[in-house]
Amino acid sequence: MKISIRRSRRAATAVALGSVLALTATACGDDGSSAGGDKGAEGSGTGKIVFWDNNGGVRTDIWKEIIADFEKANPDIKVEYVGIPSTDYQSKVDTAIQGGGLPDVGGVGAAMLAGFAAQNALEPLDDRLAKSSLSGKLNKDMVTSLTAAGGGDGKLYSIPTSANNGVLYYRTDLFEKAGLDAPTTWEKFYAAAEKLTDSGKNKFGYTIRGGAGSIAQALDAMYGQSGITSFWDASGEKTTVNDPKNVAALEKYAALYKKVTPAADLNNDFTKMVAQWDSGTIGMLNHNLGSYQDHVKALGTEKFRGIPQPTLADGKRVQVSNPVDGVGLFKNSKNKEAAWKFIEFASSHAESSKFNESAGQVPANNDAAKDAWISEAEPTKLAAAALTDGSTTIVQLPYYLPDWNTISKADNEPNFQKVLNGDMKAKEFLDTMAGQLNEAQTEWKQRNG
Repeated sequence: MKISIRRSRRAATAVALGSVLALTATACGDDGSSAGGDKGAEGSGTGKIVFWDNNGGVRTDIWKEIIADFEKANPDIKVEYVGIPSTDYQSKVDTAIQGGGLPDVGGVGAAMLAGFAAQNALEPLDDRLAKSSLSGKLNKDMVTSLTAAGGGDGKLYSIPTSANNGVLYYRTDLFEKAGLDAPTTWEKFYAAAEKLTDSGKNKFGYTIRGGAGSIAQALDAMYGQSGITSFWDASGEKTTVNDPKNVAALEKYAALYKKVTPAADLNNDFTKMVAQWDSGTIGMLNHNLGSYQDHVKALGTEKFRGIPQPTLADGKRVQVSNPVDGVGLFKNSKNKEAAWKFIEFASSHAESSKFNESAGQVPANNDAAKDAWISEAEPTKLAAAALTDGSTTIVQLPYYLPDWNTISKADNEPNFQKVLNGDMKAKEFLDTMAGQLNEAQTEWKQRNG
């Protein structure tokens, strides 16, 4: 059933791509139509626009604050906010692409960008950016990342808002009480997870993500321990996901479940996992910069730290890439001028800084990235240093594959739960995912030459 879900989506994508190619072959060229045949309009630059938040419930308050600022600065434009949980966002947008009802503006991060772009649902933003006040003000690496994630046509379909990074949060009070060193290496991580666990007293060394979003976190643990630094082999056609070193790493990592973690972890997405860690006596949590402010609210700054992912014994740190987040303009918008004004405003120095301080992430706006709060938020400061001091190698995940988000979520999250439960071997799980990835890579290469 999971394979059929992916093939169904691929069929829809192929239809959209076929339509694009057919239009390109006509004398008039590509007319810019979206999957629904509506190319939208620039509009008057005033009136109402609709914004879909791709992390509704988590970022609702800060987006409503930004919207209030925007409406105050632009009283002739009203923004309707729609918050959609991150776990539902891709399916919501995919349904709207095929059946109508897309917003003017929406969150479009690297992980889902290729799928939306392949269905011709997004407006290219290169020209708008070049002519705007944001020109030269955005982090070049983040712009490059989103351009590369667009599927191979070299166009920018999303304006970056922020970059994230994997973080290992640990309870300093519990570590000090147990006489443990900071979990800076994988060896120290596993030792601490075991020593801090007393399941009879509901104390655990670690919380593992078994629900929505589990695959990226598992990949981070795999590559971090195996030390493999590329997602593809030398040919660029076969993934390293099921390399024997990664299989061994996943076996060791998955064995933590119920041994040093709560049983509830099997179904926990990041919000449940974070809440559980903040309210209990769990020693460590792997997440990213985005949950830093939640931990501060729950624990203050004295009871925990957030550090870069553990290193191997030789000091080498390998992490998988975290997707750059951004905001896109949907092609069928009837008020693109007003929608672009909102994107431009939300990405300005003040608003970018405000959003990312709330989210605890690295701003895409270069001026915002220089603001004082960056150095005051230790995880953000350490993450930025780890990415620039030569200690970290990033394994780039294939966000450019239209099937990536489906493969890494709907197709394989249920199988990862089977691995945790002992109902599926790590090798079978990784071989299955590798087969899907290799097929998707082959199709992408054939399509893009």
